[in-house]
Amino acid sequence: MTTESTIFVVDDDAYVRDSIRVLLESENFVVQDYASAKLFLADHILQGGCLIADICMPEMDGLALQEEIVRRGIDLPVIIITGHGDVPHAVRAMKAGAIDFIEKVFNGETLLASVRRALETRRQERNIAAELKSARRLVALLTPRERHVLEQLVAGHSNKVAAYELGISPRTIEIHRAHIMDKMNASNLSDVVRIALTASWSRVGQPEQKYPCRDDDLTLDDMIRRAGE
Repeated sequence: MTTESTIFVVDDDAYVRDSIRVLLESENFVVQDYASAKLFLADHILQGGCLIADICMPEMDGLALQEEIVRRGIDLPVIIITGHGDVPHAVRAMKAGAIDFIEKVFNGETLLASVRRALETRRQERNIAAELKSARRLVALLTPRERHVLEQLVAGHSNKVAAYELGISPRTIEIHRAHIMDKMNASNLSDVVRIALTASWSRVGQPEQKYPCRDDDLTLDDMIRRAGE
């Protein structure tokens, strides 16, 4: 049974598969193993903890499998193992998003540490993705005018400056601010700014700079304080 913490092992060497399975199961991990990349892909895996794949396999090697997983949009961290470390392959694996690239002559703790790191990375990325989705849902509730006001607030502008920039009165800015806070379920301006900055990320962990600060030296607290003026 596949779970979100299942560790998938893909290696054409039965001895290696069995050895990794025994090691992981001794640490209470759920393990599924496959003798080839094609068998793994045929299982239509959509979720799991991470994938451990041998770099050298017939028909489809570990790197090709990793790239196919990315192409299919399968959310699965990959650890590449190899019987002979080689820099070009390691670089290719890391560029494709591999969590680790390790030689088969490893002690158990090395692989276990790599697996735990992969699971923790995945957990953090999922949390960030959930925050991103929630933030964008809240920002989507705003009217175009409210979004313009939000951009002014995140830029650290005071009500007076925001009013001047948008050609409306400071009182109107205050009204829009109240509506924004209500729609975002924000208890204060700090919450509004953080939600807006989160929503501006283009992908997990990568800011899109949608809400640039016009003064590069301003901290988040500075922006919040100035916007309250």
